[in-house]
Amino acid sequence: MQLIRFILKRTQFSEKSVENTIALLYEDCTIPFISRYRKERTGNLDEVQIGEIVKFKAEFEALEKRKLAIIKAIKEQGLLTPELQSKLQDCENLNSLEDLYIPFKKSKKTKAEVARKNGLEPLAKIIMTQRSDEIEFIASKYLTNQVQNEDEALEGARHIISEWINERTDIRNQLRNQLERHALLNCKVIKTKKDNEKAQKFRDYFDWSELLNRCPSHRFLAISRAEKEGFIRVKIEIDDDRALDKIERRILKSNNACASQIEMAIADAYKRLLFPSLSNELLKNAKEKADAEAIQVFSKNLKQLLLGAPLGAKRILAIDPGFRTGCKVVCLDAQGDLKHNETIYPHAPQNDSAGAIKKISSLVDAHKIEAIAIGNGTASRETEHLVKRIRFKNPIEVFVVSEAGASIYSASKIARDEFPNYDVTVRGAVSIGRRLADPLAELVKIDAKSIGVGQYQHDVDQSRLKTSLETVVESCVNSVGVNINTASVPLLSYVSGIGPKLAENIVAHRNEYGAFKSRTEIKKVPRLGGKAFEQGAGFLRIKEGENPLDDSAVHPESYSIVEKMAKDKGIPLSKIIGNKSILQSIDIARYCDENTGIPTLQDILEELEKPGLDRREKAKVFAFNQNIRQITDLQVGQLLPGIVNNITNFGCFVDIGIKESGLIHVSNLADSYVKDVNEHVSLHEQIIVKVLDVDVPRKRIQLALHKKD
Repeated sequence: MQLIRFILKRTQFSEKSVENTIALLYEDCTIPFISRYRKERTGNLDEVQIGEIVKFKAEFEALEKRKLAIIKAIKEQGLLTPELQSKLQDCENLNSLEDLYIPFKKSKKTKAEVARKNGLEPLAKIIMTQRSDEIEFIASKYLTNQVQNEDEALEGARHIISEWINERTDIRNQLRNQLERHALLNCKVIKTKKDNEKAQKFRDYFDWSELLNRCPSHRFLAISRAEKEGFIRVKIEIDDDRALDKIERRILKSNNACASQIEMAIADAYKRLLFPSLSNELLKNAKEKADAEAIQVFSKNLKQLLLGAPLGAKRILAIDPGFRTGCKVVCLDAQGDLKHNETIYPHAPQNDSAGAIKKISSLVDAHKIEAIAIGNGTASRETEHLVKRIRFKNPIEVFVVSEAGASIYSASKIARDEFPNYDVTVRGAVSIGRRLADPLAELVKIDAKSIGVGQYQHDVDQSRLKTSLETVVESCVNSVGVNINTASVPLLSYVSGIGPKLAENIVAHRNEYGAFKSRTEIKKVPRLGGKAFEQGAGFLRIKEGENPLDDSAVHPESYSIVEKMAKDKGIPLSKIIGNKSILQSIDIARYCDENTGIPTLQDILEELEKPGLDRREKAKVFAFNQNIRQITDLQVGQLLPGIVNNITNFGCFVDIGIKESGLIHVSNLADSYVKDVNEHVSLHEQIIVKVLDVDVPRKRIQLALHKKD
């Protein structure tokens, strides 16, 4: 099968693994389901490896679709030969496919086509034989009303020759290779925009040149944005003489008048056709590569953010801080339901700190609050300082929570459906509180692009970004599992095999008939058929249900295996769960069959040891340096606590408690070469940084990761 061969050439996977994975994908199985519950069929491929197969499958299908369109177009022209069709079908990339198609997609307005209509193609063929020194005399025989003299005849013939040169795949590949290895990316500021205030953030590229293949993705995207916004001009340059010499060596076979005409045709083909086309192709490929790297960074960041430490089911008081408009305060119960809301005005201009302290104290007592969440936006530090002055009757943990995307959520349809009787300020405060309890459950309600953890996210291919981020969200949701009796529609929609419509049906059924008592009851949900149940059941949890296995990642199709294990040990099913000594004494080889192998059985035992365990860490309290309130408070050499709030290919940004985040450049992350920033820091990690430089006018802070002793 062509698809299998295509993927095998691009991966190190076994043929059987690829064949079976493709078969499962054609059966509409999801990546989380395949990687978790079909390990025997895939050869134990993980989600990343299965994702590679999915990516190459999509590439193959796009290539095949383009092949069919090209073959059809050439066939309709009556020019498709068996040899050409074979060449087209054997193409393994779009570039070579499009090169073969060039001769058949001519516009009637090209210079070569005009020359052909004027009867000059025979003259072009004579020139290409390179056998005549009397080419001007020969050209005189082709004069017509449209071709007035020999110079016009020769010029027309050269246009045809230029087109032939442009169509030669060997020449295109040779120049393509030269561009890929030696092309310089040159940037020059547009003089009229040099002093533009918005242009200043791109001033590093006002006069910039480097090899394109050495340009890192973040810099290429920055340059692309500067060009798009009209501040700089970007050009690709190579050694033109060298490029022309290489082409001439492939074509010129003599040193006569014909060769002189061909030399001119080569120069024309290079300047007018080959170089513009292939340099644009090169920039397009560079953009796709930069996009892919930026999307990968965004995806890694999003995964870390979604799998951030949850506080868990606690009663939370959440504050969305502000100055003039006050601080919106909400009280949430352990399930995240809104119980109370109001506004306090502890800061300027009202300055009612006494009233605010009294109100927060009374709300904490009345609602038996266990933790306080404060948004990290405007007035965050002042509000945190106020709250920490309060002497509560019981110990209360205070957390500063990222507000990124909260305003997007508060104005969304999801928020309006959840809280139709409350305004955006209340919804925003609720979101802040729920993020502390469970970041994953709350952040899935927000468009991932609005969370602000990427680099140049608005400059990359939006369709590819959307697909990648949705894959990350799906992976995170299914790796943690979802409580079907408490999950929102957005959270349920990311469960394997469910989707938005079935998620709505699940919640509607739950609202009408009450909580699900077992996984088998899920089948009663309208339109939730056998396939959806198979794909999703293992990721849906039922707390305190009829079957203890329903609160585990053990798939219902494997319940009989666990029941047999318990029976063989002479104990009830409930007694085998969590019983480490008994589980370790089980010989899993006894339970292998044609559908269940060692990898699945090992997963089952691991899950039985710690059923329903949330693999995420627990949220930790954090405090900024209380003496640092603005950028002018910083001094070189200071050691400060900070939280990593964004990761890029060139370093990471750190929140140190002021409006401006500081940058730890890759060169300041470690003493040795840093290949991957994520190997040294993770998103929302609490770290100690050292201040290296403070540029107040440009609001830039350079930091270094402080090495722990």
